[in-house]
Amino acid sequence: MQRYFVEPPQFGEREVAIVGEDARHIGKVMRSKPGDKLIVSDGISREVLAEITTIEPQQVTAAIIETLAASGEPWLQVTVAQSLPKGDKMETVIQKCTEIGASVFLPFLSARTVVQYDQKKEEKRLGRWRKIAKEAAEQAHRSKIPAVEMPVKWDGLLSALSSYDLVCLCYEQEHGQQLRDVLKPFAKRLNPEQTYKIAVVVGPEGGFAEEEVREAEAKGAVAVGLGRRILRTETAAMAALTCIMYESGEMGGI
Repeated sequence: MQRYFVEPPQFGEREVAIVGEDARHIGKVMRSKPGDKLIVSDGISREVLAEITTIEPQQVTAAIIETLAASGEPWLQVTVAQSLPKGDKMETVIQKCTEIGASVFLPFLSARTVVQYDQKKEEKRLGRWRKIAKEAAEQAHRSKIPAVEMPVKWDGLLSALSSYDLVCLCYEQEHGQQLRDVLKPFAKRLNPEQTYKIAVVVGPEGGFAEEEVREAEAKGAVAVGLGRRILRTETAAMAALTCIMYESGEMGGI
């Protein structure tokens, strides 16, 4: 069943309005008709099963049939902190990690980031990134759209690390401690009735400078390896996030 996110004001007591591009998608792409059912969420706390009553070019109205229990969200809140990669790799990271279960994306600049930062350009890209997160969340039947933050500098990232219960910095030179070595004992301490915040920090194509790793460790991050193979920057985020979701029981782990 198709799922759509709308702004909270579009919800009424008995009906919900779907507007803009989503309305066109329902009418032109999905070729839906009155009587068809869909799931609508406000991306915060409300999710309903609704039946289409009217279809217009810019708005689809649907009658609310029942309120649903949000079930597509992981109980761990994982932030993917990704050093800005080249080309459209960030789009891939956001799309796939949204499907896997990331809650927040925090792009950042590090010493070996190749991309030349331009605030106006990044603001434009931010809109596209957020659209990708929305579409991926709909496809994955999530109840919330992951937040995609504006890129921050390295110092900005470091200052944010203290707010997490666990920070795993993926470092290809870390041969002693692997991600699994950190996740196993951490997962055993988890209480499903509590909320935990985890950050996965991934460097650019050229990796982290050793000084950056030491600075992050001084702020509480744990440098971990991802096995014997070297992963692309966009692959590392997906692999690490998948491991976290598995060990926490979100993918049939503990």
